[in-house]
Amino acid sequence: MAALMSVSCNLFAQETDLDNREKVRFGLKGGLNYSNVYNSKTDEFRADAKFGLAGGLFLSVPISKYFGFQPEVLISQKGFQGEGAILGSKYDFKRTTTYIDVPLQIALKPSEFITIIAGPQYSYLIKQKDVFTNTSVSYEQEQEFKTDNVRKNILGFVAGINLNLRGVILGTRIGWDITENHGDGTHNTPQYKNTWFQATLGLTL
Repeated sequence: MAALMSVSCNLFAQETDLDNREKVRFGLKGGLNYSNVYNSKTDEFRADAKFGLAGGLFLSVPISKYFGFQPEVLISQKGFQGEGAILGSKYDFKRTTTYIDVPLQIALKPSEFITIIAGPQYSYLIKQKDVFTNTSVSYEQEQEFKTDNVRKNILGFVAGINLNLRGVILGTRIGWDITENHGDGTHNTPQYKNTWFQATLGLTL
């Protein structure tokens, strides 16, 4: 009987250790984005999705056992593969945009293994790379992309689910921009908003 009670106490202690919902947690995460764009205002523009890298830091701050706050700082590659027309000529190209993403998420924690997250995200564009595959594109057309009025500060929204497994966090989320990629109404390149699906593996420290 004493041995049975001892085993039961050990199992209860292990289950309690698994429940980190009321603990502050800090960690690293990394994974992939599958991104595209939407709401293009250019009739001659079509975009396909592409993969990019994502990774950074996260902090989980409990408000109660079932609610919390999870801010993150990520380096995130987005973009698309597109084709269209500019200055009267056809083009095909791949655009990769690299952002510093700062999602500020509310966390709903119905169990120790599942966390539902959602909230606004601020993104700052730090790099944009365009690779043209159409050899007829001229230097002037490439300059239209490089000197176009690109918006660097972007507001968006993210929502997803995390699976918590003994210090390892498997995360999936979707995200979409609220603001467009152009700073004002003048533009020659396609006008769009980013959207993406993200899958990451996180480790708590």
